[in-house]
Amino acid sequence: MKIGYARVSTTDQSLAIQRAALLAAGVQEDHLFEERVSGRTADDRPELQRCIAFARSGDQLFVTKLDRFSRSVRDLHNLLAELDAKGVGFRCLDQAIDTTSSSGRLTLGILSSVAEFELAIRAERQREGIAAAKARNTYKARRSTIDLDRVRDLSARMKPKEAAAVMGVSRASIYRALAAIRQEAA
Repeated sequence: MKIGYARVSTTDQSLAIQRAALLAAGVQEDHLFEERVSGRTADDRPELQRCIAFARSGDQLFVTKLDRFSRSVRDLHNLLAELDAKGVGFRCLDQAIDTTSSSGRLTLGILSSVAEFELAIRAERQREGIAAAKARNTYKARRSTIDLDRVRDLSARMKPKEAAAVMGVSRASIYRALAAIRQEAA
């Protein structure tokens, strides 16, 4: 059986292109798992966990791109080991990877290492740019988009975890907002 997994990082992005490609590859609508989440690990992606739990020996899991499936080489290898232990194959459409063949596994390993290297280089350049801007006194951090008045109001009545759920943000965002509120008061 062909099973599909599609993911975008934010709620305003569309799954339409991934969905169309997976359906064209033969994945049936009721075997397609989709989510809008930017998860660092597989545990942060509940639909991916449901997808893997759904897969049975002999099935193949299809994705459109590697970065939609895993966030790091370690994450990729952990997920593939989990699929392999279940006897489930893995196919990546855009990179033409099929883990049921030895050349497919080799290609996958090379591509995932290159992707992680690119991510590390991009992060390094960003840190260097921020350090240079700070040295020139021109650095401006991204402005917070969280409503501090609403955080103040909700925090007076509930715990940060509950306020985060009500606002649809992470608990860390609430704690950062509370720190900003305390800093304003000082």
